[in-house]
Amino acid sequence: MEKKKVDKSKKDILLKKESGWLTLTPKEMKDVEALSKEYIGFLNECKTERECVNYWLKVAQKQGYKDLATTKTLKAGDKVYYINRDKNIFLAVIGKEDIKNGINLIGSHVDSPRIDLKPNPLYEDAGFALLKTHYYGGIKKYQWTTIPLEIRGVVVNSKGEKIEVSIGKDPTDPIFTITDLLPHLARKQMEKKLNDGIEGEDLNLLIGNYPDDKSKDEKIKNNMMKILNEKYGIVEADFLSSELEIVPNFEAREMGLDRSMIAGYGQDDRSCAFTSAKAIIEIENPTKTSLCILMDKEEIGSLGNTGMRSNVLDFVISELGVKLNQYEPNFLNKVYVNTKMLSADVDAAYDPTFASVSDPKNSGYLGNGIVLLKYTGGGGKYSSSEASAEFTASIRGIFDKNKVKYQSGELGKVDEGGGGTIAYIVANKGADVIDCGIPILCMHSPYEVSSKFDVFMAYRAYKVFYK
Repeated sequence: MEKKKVDKSKKDILLKKESGWLTLTPKEMKDVEALSKEYIGFLNECKTERECVNYWLKVAQKQGYKDLATTKTLKAGDKVYYINRDKNIFLAVIGKEDIKNGINLIGSHVDSPRIDLKPNPLYEDAGFALLKTHYYGGIKKYQWTTIPLEIRGVVVNSKGEKIEVSIGKDPTDPIFTITDLLPHLARKQMEKKLNDGIEGEDLNLLIGNYPDDKSKDEKIKNNMMKILNEKYGIVEADFLSSELEIVPNFEAREMGLDRSMIAGYGQDDRSCAFTSAKAIIEIENPTKTSLCILMDKEEIGSLGNTGMRSNVLDFVISELGVKLNQYEPNFLNKVYVNTKMLSADVDAAYDPTFASVSDPKNSGYLGNGIVLLKYTGGGGKYSSSEASAEFTASIRGIFDKNKVKYQSGELGKVDEGGGGTIAYIVANKGADVIDCGIPILCMHSPYEVSSKFDVFMAYRAYKVFYK
């Protein structure tokens, strides 16, 4: 076998870790601020997966994207979208090459840890009206007590009419909270393990205290339903066919004296969703077909007909092939084995306050750029795919060529914990996949923290990958 020559001319043979802020030009600094302002607005507007999908649908339509479902034929340069049950959006720009040669795919998710209402939530007790809940995804339950909360989502009545509900978003709206014990009476509670201090069944949302004096029984509960009925036309039975989410009432804001960071709810994974969707909206005439997918249910295993494990991605790619007149036997397999994907999900940033759970040499740092993770999973790389050396090098090459600041990372120390993304699901289909996302502090909390610089680098990284 002939040996390839190795370039030994590089002077910088050691890996340098430095703040990405120092690499920006004055123009780029302005671009960072402009993008951050738009991103903060997105976070405040979109606190549920349905809101995220609707946001990008409106943006895509303004930019000339057509509905794939009603489009009969496609050609290079065309832009189409597909909506799946109002919880997924697929954004595609048709490339010059045949689609069976593979696509450039970026996938993120728009669901975030939160609290949902139970199917029969409303009850009255001790002079209060409350809503029973069931938390969604991996949360620290105690973080959700004694903070301002709001209700967002939809109710579908028995006639099939869909009613959008939002209480707390408008500054004139009331807000809600989940109560906790005062320290003076919490001796036994504080002796428990942190995970058990607040039980899941104790996450009851306090919504009212005023009775309806015309009702015979459950006067406060009746008054709550009377208010909801007058505003939204719903009855108690409609809770069964609703999707109402309890989310923090905090506004996303600039953070720090230097305004270098962004604090806000849902940045896992809406930071990557925002940057990957914005990037594809702005590209024109790529060589390979580019596809952005915003998925649901990642926080609870990617199951169901809006999760990554469904066959919806297969359906969308098949529809693209049919309408390009390129569909043929074994079409999907040909597409997948030639596809390159960035699994755009956030990484746990190094936090010096909790340094013991991280490997400082293999952690992502705020302000150092987008993070490449060859694998996720738990101890022993369990439940993870792993990007090959060749594919990882190709991504490094794209980023180096286009001045994308990146770093490598892992999800904590080997035996400390771990986690997963949607990467392995598409890798199982034969695609080359690597996790590539924004480092986040306070992940899965009601108020997560990112760096403006890293958000900007993610946007740049995703844009050059699509191209």
